[in-house]
Amino acid sequence: MGVVKSGDWSKARALLRSSSTRLRGAVDRAVAREAHALRAEIVDGLTKQAPGGQPLKPLAAMTLATRQMQRFGGTKALIRRGDLRNAVAVVKRGDDVFIGVPRTARSSDGEGLVDTARVHEFGTQPTVIPMTPAMRRFLFAVMRERGIVPRGGGGRGVIVMQIPARPFLRPAFQKQSAGAARRFLANVARDIGLPGRA
Repeated sequence: MGVVKSGDWSKARALLRSSSTRLRGAVDRAVAREAHALRAEIVDGLTKQAPGGQPLKPLAAMTLATRQMQRFGGTKALIRRGDLRNAVAVVKRGDDVFIGVPRTARSSDGEGLVDTARVHEFGTQPTVIPMTPAMRRFLFAVMRERGIVPRGGGGRGVIVMQIPARPFLRPAFQKQSAGAARRFLANVARDIGLPGRA
């Protein structure tokens, strides 16, 4: 009983000789495709207010009233000026790829956005903020705008503020991870020229 070899062995030998460089390039391109697809999913989720298909909690009535008082008519959560959405990036360092809001990201007014992203992703504990007279005047103006009759107005007061969690990264990661291994392998196979992969 003999062994029968079939197939294009010259092509196989050439593939093996160049496989290291070609495979590395194919892997890098496949990782980049997945990373940019994930970034697109995050950005699209913020725009549509449903990251990974999970609707974001709508803004509170007082938040909407505050926006209107500041002459801003937008009603979308996490998108006031678009700074947070625009800060979502793909950053490649060696073999590592980061997808999210980098520590270096800044808003249009110069503030760091990584803490803003963390606050909105996970929410905050209740925070007690002592009110200044200017804060009190602004709060009462917002309340009157909303048709709420402010009570009191004198003395010392505090505001208890809590930002609810509005996950925008985790749902997108979860959605994009479905089928990621299959897509990755198919992209690598296609790039190095293996037949029967799509």
